This record gives sequence, structure tokens and C-alpha cells, in this order.
Amino acid sequence: MRTDSTTSRVALVANWDWVLFNFRLPVARALRERGCDVILVCPPGRYTGEFTREGFAWVPWPLERRSTNAFKELASIWRLAAIYRCYRPRLVHHFTIKPNIYGSIAAVTCRVPAIINTFSGLGYLFSEHRRARVLRTLVAPGVRWASRRGRTWTVFQTEEDRTRVIGMGWAVPERSLVVAGSGVDLGQFRVAREQTQNPPMVVLAARLLVDKGIAEFVSVARRLKEKGVTARFVVAGGPDSGNPSNIATDVLVMWGREGVVHFVGHQPKMHELLQQASIAVLPSYYAEGVPKFLLEAAATGLPIVATEGPGSRRVVQHGVNGFLVPKRDITALADAIERLLGDPALRRAFGAHSRKVAEGHFDQNQVVADHLAFYRRAGLALEPR
Repeated sequence: MRTDSTTSRVALVANWDWVLFNFRLPVARALRERGCDVILVCPPGRYTGEFTREGFAWVPWPLERRSTNAFKELASIWRLAAIYRCYRPRLVHHFTIKPNIYGSIAAVTCRVPAIINTFSGLGYLFSEHRRARVLRTLVAPGVRWASRRGRTWTVFQTEEDRTRVIGMGWAVPERSLVVAGSGVDLGQFRVAREQTQNPPMVVLAARLLVDKGIAEFVSVARRLKEKGVTARFVVAGGPDSGNPSNIATDVLVMWGREGVVHFVGHQPKMHELLQQASIAVLPSYYAEGVPKFLLEAAATGLPIVATEGPGSRRVVQHGVNGFLVPKRDITALADAIERLLGDPALRRAFGAHSRKVAEGHFDQNQVVADHLAFYRRAGLALEPR
């Protein structure tokens, strides 16, 4: 059934319901408050019920994140185009790589007036895995074709990602910009009281992917335990079977049995876990944007140890609110964590600066306001609040 066209219908589109639930609901709520008819488009998942409970229309889009079958992928584009023809949005905003690529093609062919693609980091497709290089070659012509249409805009979280993608011809400079990630709720993530936990807790929060540096974190915990350093190492996060870098279950079981790191699974109330933490760590060599975990840790007033990268450099100022270490360098990672564990005063000083960084650059309210301003620039009519 074809729905009537509106001047303010917006479709937010992702390859995974978790992406919309975890990162994009504040923008969806703000759009609705300003008179927009918001539809959320993604494959079925555990969070789609939350969308309907919040009063949003959820439209299922059959898509397999790991599929490279040409017929299945073409079918996914056709199905998304059918959604756009049915709902006739004024603006579509795509998140994650397949929606960026497939959604651009579908939206251009359906003459959607405004198209926005967000690269929240560059992810697996831009890695040096052989399969990723082949996929980039296959999809490049379609992406270049869609990006050159005058109605397509591209959003990045770091200037380095913007430069790289523009250099590939996947975006045009005059219709691209950098935003401060998805922001953080400064009211929910508040500065923790003076830590009295003994032993101190070192927390890593991420999907359980190889490229997130989970193995390196386990190695550091093992090394520091052997040196007699006392600390509780915790990994919060669940597996991601849709990602080729997902860590095998038997490996996780082995690490769990070893006992040097405690795997606590996905934490729906991360603010409560971070209130108990002493140090936040992200040893990722994934092609990150601005990691939300680092924003949450900064807002909580924690010192941070992270690997070098464009996204982590936006949050961590080396020697000011944390330490930046080379990727996959277990010795440097262990030394940085050990130094913070042995110096409570340094942890407090770094933590105070972390909160200032969050307040100054990553307030979720400001990030939402920036998105709304961008939507207006792309031609979306928004009612005054």
C-alpha cells in the first residue's frame, strides 16, 4: 500500500537495529518533536520492539550483514527501493556501510529529495583484509555514481575519514562534513564519586571482535597479574555474529575459564558499570569513528588508555586525560595501565580533564542540534520547538 507523501517524513536506515537503538534515538526523538514523521528502517532484531513502544514506525528491511551473494545483495537494494517508493520520505539518513551504499543507489533511483550517508568510522570494508579489498572494488562504481548526485550528503566523525573517502571519490567535499560522533548524555553519565574499590577496576567495553583489541587486553591482564599488579579486568560487550571479525565462542570460553579477565556481557546500564570503574581502556585497531565507550568514560570522569587513531585522538589528549599507545603494542598498553593503577592522584587529574572534554565537545544535546541544523541545510522543513 502506497502512503501519502509528506514534506517532513524522514527515514533513518541501518543494517542492524542495535545501531539505531544505541546511537540514533535521540535524533529520532528530536525530529519527531519538531513535527517530522520518522520511520526507522532495519532488519528485525531484539530492539525493534523498543521502537514501536516509543511510538516510531518500524519498517523491516531484509538484509544479511555478512552476505556477499550478488543475488541477495541486489534483492536487498530492490527491497529498500520498494520501501522508499511506498513511504516516499523527504529525507533518508543511512548509517553503516551497506545502507550507505545500497541506500544511496535505491534513493537516487527513487528520486528521494535528500540523501545523507554517515560513516561512523570506516569499519571492516575499509580494512586490509583481502575480502574487504575485493568488496571495495566491486561496490566503488555504484557509490561514486550515487555520491555525485546533487542531493547526496556525507557525514563523518573524523577529518581523516573524510579525507580518505573523498580521495576515493565516494563523497564530494562541498557536500560533506564532520560531526562529533553520536554524543553522550551528560546527565546520565555523571562523574563518579571517589573510587574506593579494592582492587581497582579496569574496564573495556566493545563488541567482542578481534579488531577491538580484546586479545591484547587479555594479554595485558595476564602480564600484570604475573607481575603482582592487583586489579580487576572487565570486558563488557556481546558477540557480533554479523561481523567477520567476531571472536570464536571457544576462544571466549577459554579466556573466561582462565579467569584473568571477567566477561560480563552486554550492559544495558553502562553508566552504572562505569561508576565502579577506575580506568577505561580501548585497545582497538578497528577502523573506528569516535567510539561511544570513550565518550561515556570521559563523561564519567575516568582516565582513559586507548590506541592511536583518529577517533580516539578526538577524545583522549595524551598526558592530559589519558594515554594513547600504538596499536597492538601490548608492552606499551600494559605500561600505561600499570602507571595509572599505581598513581591514584594521576587518575583523578586525568579523570577531571576527561569530564571537561565531554562537556566541551560531546554533549549529546549539541550533537542533536548539529544534526537538525544539517537536516535544514539539506532542505528538510522543521517546526520550531
